Amino acid sequence: MSEYGPEERTLFETEATTLYEEIVTGGGIAQDDPRIAPRGEFRRAFSMLEELDLVILDPEKSMYVATDPSTIQARVVTPLGQRGAELLTESSAWARAFGVLSHAWRRAPQPTGGPFTEIHGPEAIGSYLSGIVADCEEEMLTAQPQTGRDAPSLAKAAVRDIALLDRGLKMRTLYQHSARRSAITHKYVAAVTARGAEVRTLDEFFNRIIIIDRRIAVIPGQTGLAVAMAIREQSLVAYLADIFERHWERARPFTNREVSMMRDIAAEQRAMTIRMLIEGHADPVSAKRLGVSPRTYAGYVADLKAEYESETRFQLGYTMGQLGVSGNERPGEEPAKRSRRSD
Repeated sequence: MSEYGPEERTLFETEATTLYEEIVTGGGIAQDDPRIAPRGEFRRAFSMLEELDLVILDPEKSMYVATDPSTIQARVVTPLGQRGAELLTESSAWARAFGVLSHAWRRAPQPTGGPFTEIHGPEAIGSYLSGIVADCEEEMLTAQPQTGRDAPSLAKAAVRDIALLDRGLKMRTLYQHSARRSAITHKYVAAVTARGAEVRTLDEFFNRIIIIDRRIAVIPGQTGLAVAMAIREQSLVAYLADIFERHWERARPFTNREVSMMRDIAAEQRAMTIRMLIEGHADPVSAKRLGVSPRTYAGYVADLKAEYESETRFQLGYTMGQLGVSGNERPGEEPAKRSRRSD
């Protein structure tokens, strides 16, 4: 029997099924019915039914009559199921075979493609990350801006990262302070910290990075494109790891248990909002750097207007300038005050 694919199934589901129902209802179809003649409108559908033995010729009546489809189904479905199982087994075997090659490529000190590799597309990036995390032997460092961390991506990351931690390896992750407002991020942090990971947050914006054993770093490619860059050049990886460490030292542990820490974090976000205003960044840029939505950022600015009794941003900037507010003051430190003019 021939193998049947999507095209044949479409014919079977539409024309052949309609013809079969008519044959069953009418008790058969005449052998000389013009609709099933070589040029008839039902010829293709009839040929399929005949090939599948769903209709057979009754010589005494000179008619084609229908047969029980349950006796025919296994002849079509079972081979397809067996073929599907064989393909799944074969695809798994190929995946394992390619996995060996990929492992050798990632572990090579200087791969043939050089110290830099571009990875295109979300699926390819995800597969690459899963591979290098699986090869990790000591520690994984990650910096994750809040933008782009939705529930599905965090769920995949949780599975991948928990597997690493369950192997007894170290993991440190850096977020922005705004991540503390995300329920899904809280769940992820709870899952990984329960297995020994360390997570901290920082007020400043930073780009996404993953560093494996200080030998491979993965960073975003061109802005707006689903491209990642894998870096194996050791001096550059060491430089990126040093930047991570500097951010890590200034970051705060991800926890809401200490009220004083939450006050400090709120103060840091307020200070960064002031710096964004003074530097003249557009709202979308400022919101991104703070890791919040434009609406939330507008709320921060509104709070500052109320605090400094200003109706416009111009008035706010003037007032802060007169008071010597720069956004670089340490917690508890007063700004270098200037005389405030009263109109």
